Amino acid sequence: MPLKLLRKAVVVLLLNVKRNNEQMKKLLFWGICLILILALVPEADAQLNRKSIKKNNKRIASYRGKKGGFGNKVYNAVGVSVSALNYYGDIAPRPQRVSTDISFTRPALGLSLTHRFGPRYSLMGQFMYGTLRGSDVESANKGDVENGMFRYQRNLSFRNRIKELSVTAYFDLFENDATYISRVKWTPYLYAGAAVFHHNPQAQAPATGLNGESLGVSPGTWVNLRPLGTEGQYANLDPSDANYGIKPYSNFQFAIPFGIGARFRINEVMDLWADIGFRYTFTDYLDDVSKNYVDLGVFENNNLARAMSYRSGELPASDVPASIAYVARNGATYSTIPGYGREHPDNMRGSKNDKDVYMVTTIRLTYILGATMHKAKFR
Repeated sequence: MPLKLLRKAVVVLLLNVKRNNEQMKKLLFWGICLILILALVPEADAQLNRKSIKKNNKRIASYRGKKGGFGNKVYNAVGVSVSALNYYGDIAPRPQRVSTDISFTRPALGLSLTHRFGPRYSLMGQFMYGTLRGSDVESANKGDVENGMFRYQRNLSFRNRIKELSVTAYFDLFENDATYISRVKWTPYLYAGAAVFHHNPQAQAPATGLNGESLGVSPGTWVNLRPLGTEGQYANLDPSDANYGIKPYSNFQFAIPFGIGARFRINEVMDLWADIGFRYTFTDYLDDVSKNYVDLGVFENNNLARAMSYRSGELPASDVPASIAYVARNGATYSTIPGYGREHPDNMRGSKNDKDVYMVTTIRLTYILGATMHKAKFR
């Protein structure tokens, strides 16, 4: 209501008041007060609103954003993987730690569950099953008089089926603060963790024992090596023996996985991972080879253990030095080539100073759980 009209209304009311009694004056006075309050409240409210809008505009103009927590960007993913396994150990082409035979690359399959809990960090649990292989005859160069010839003459071989359960932390080099829908297109990463695995080295049995005796298994049968104690683990060795005090190794071992890789976004819910890494183990018996040869007589009546411990006699005579006969501790006579198959500090079957390692090269496909594909809608 305009103020001029209010003034006129007040004047008219006051003139009328002079003609009426006192009670009427009081009623008119309070009525005028009410009219004035109703007229002034909208203007005061409008002024307050204008001040509030100006204040909010200043806040918006000076706002620079605030970095929030990862919040609902946490998600889980399941994955399947195909890997290539390569072995590094005593039955390798050369004595260097980086020596391996690529021709013995074997496949492995894996299942994984990944939990992403930060802009750079993920934790993965994985089960992997695969095989390691190695063979002196097939890998070593018998013409290499420095190293290969001696490995070839040793003529040891193995396969080992690995069942691995690992927990691995992944660190992305490219930060991702977005939800799974807007995650980065690709990122390199590093990983490290811990693993426990079951292993069981095996080798194929020869046709007969060292002196032509029956072994109780068909030629070529894959035989578990650990129960045989091929380096005297179950024998009563003398304190003077190089392997004195040796104990059976466990089928369950620990390893440290570590490596590098890259992850690529395929679509809103699927990623492709590619990485290469190593498993540093705490055992030297992935190949059942670690220390020295023992006297063949310590195997007593176990002809299979004796035949799997010393295998140089299976090679063609033209590829090895002439054998020399000796009387073993059990009173039997066995023929071995010099440096192999009998007790001596220099007759090394393997190198106990280095632990075995296996390399894992992996391609993995993961699917984000609880996620849905979003398609554009047109009307």
